[in-house]
Amino acid sequence: MQITLTDVRVDGRREPMLEPMDLAWSAGECVLVAGEPGHGHTALALVATGRFDPSAGEVRLLPASTPSRRNGRTTRGAAATLRDVTAVVDVPGISEPDDALTVSDVVAEGLALAGRRSLPSDGTRWLADHSLTADRARRLDQVPGVVRTALLAALAAEDPDVRFLVLTLPDRHGGEPSGWWEVAQSLAAAGYGVLVQCTRASARDLGVDLPPARGASIHEPPVVVLRTRPTPIAPPAEPGDIPGFGAAPDHNPGFDAAADRQDDPEEGR
Repeated sequence: MQITLTDVRVDGRREPMLEPMDLAWSAGECVLVAGEPGHGHTALALVATGRFDPSAGEVRLLPASTPSRRNGRTTRGAAATLRDVTAVVDVPGISEPDDALTVSDVVAEGLALAGRRSLPSDGTRWLADHSLTADRARRLDQVPGVVRTALLAALAAEDPDVRFLVLTLPDRHGGEPSGWWEVAQSLAAAGYGVLVQCTRASARDLGVDLPPARGASIHEPPVVVLRTRPTPIAPPAEPGDIPGFGAAPDHNPGFDAAADRQDDPEEGR
């Protein structure tokens, strides 16, 4: 399964929200894009997941449809399917939770959005499974950045239809970039396609040889600076096996590995 953006552009009222760019990423792959805040991160996250229509260019999901695993959800058109199989994690002003919420509140809300039962007992069980019981009463803004990213990503992955995750600017919450990059790598190893957006400084901290930004436009789009395909792993048997959060989602991303290789032209190169 793969998402491809071809010459995609997003216009704003007075100036571009995202300059033209190409991007492709597949299930089981972790892609890092770097750009300064204001250089189209939010627009890219939304347009790549079918939550915003591009002003020009094309966004494609291959295959174009997939059976839904969520109770009560029927297979719909290509655009709706793209939204169903993707999740945007902590996008500023869009999907970021209120910092005043407690971890317990965030978990309850996240389970409900993922179509899971979200009774108090369900939240308590989820927190215990993910080694977060001691943090349940903490405000979200008191949680270390890497834990926040891992928490929100794990909740997004609770939706059984989700195959792709977009983590937007996790570096804005502080901490070492290696922490949230390890979380992203672990999710990719579990079979998800993961797109991580960060600043150029954070990309350099991860060892990317990235020259200073140049160009006439202050809206230069984010650029792909790192692409990995971690070795696939089986779902961990014990909490704590995946860095950053206690346990892997309790479901497999749900696509056949052989079929995925056929759909992915990058596989095997």
